[in-house]
Amino acid sequence: MNAKFGFRTTAVGLTVAAAMLAGCETMSERQKGTAIGAGVGAGVGAIIGKATGGKAGTGAVVGGAVGAVAGNLWSKRQEDRRIAMEQATRGTGVDVSRTTDNQLKVNIPSDVSFAVNSSAIRPEMRNVLDPLATSLRDDPNARLTIIGHTDSTGSDSVNNPLSLDRAQSVRDYLAARGVSPARVETAGRGEHEPIADNATDAGRAQNRRVEIYLREPAA
Repeated sequence: MNAKFGFRTTAVGLTVAAAMLAGCETMSERQKGTAIGAGVGAGVGAIIGKATGGKAGTGAVVGGAVGAVAGNLWSKRQEDRRIAMEQATRGTGVDVSRTTDNQLKVNIPSDVSFAVNSSAIRPEMRNVLDPLATSLRDDPNARLTIIGHTDSTGSDSVNNPLSLDRAQSVRDYLAARGVSPARVETAGRGEHEPIADNATDAGRAQNRRVEIYLREPAA
């Protein structure tokens, strides 16, 4: 196969996907995933078709269809959940986003989640967790990973178990509201994954956080 052809065709596929996104500002996250998958799939399909002696155009069509499916693992349920969580947490400092591997990430900072040196859930955090628990009760396929973090104040002997305690507090809160703990993994990272500068009060506040990752595994 001509290497230049392969690179050129893949680039075309990516360009098509980018054009689709640029021209459709109102696309949902789910539709964007489909568009990206279709563009990449078209490029790969064309390469496969050329390499196997088929027509590049036919390969692009097949590859586009496969790519659309692969890029559409972000379900409508996940998209609806993301929108609902954004609305529920607006103005709180909680960040709701979609990760590159199609997980829903909810980042809950310290002023919403926990007081310093505490794993007791603040009342403000209930407004984040309650709608999440409601959506999870009707989705038996969903899986959660909850990760607790601290700032650099204190030693690992304090921070590591504290961060895990925070993650487990979130798990227990959700379990009390009908979410099976068997579907939840917890971890504590202590101070080892900062997202801001621990040399400042504002940075330490950002680092004291809980991250919730929600995924729907492909069948």
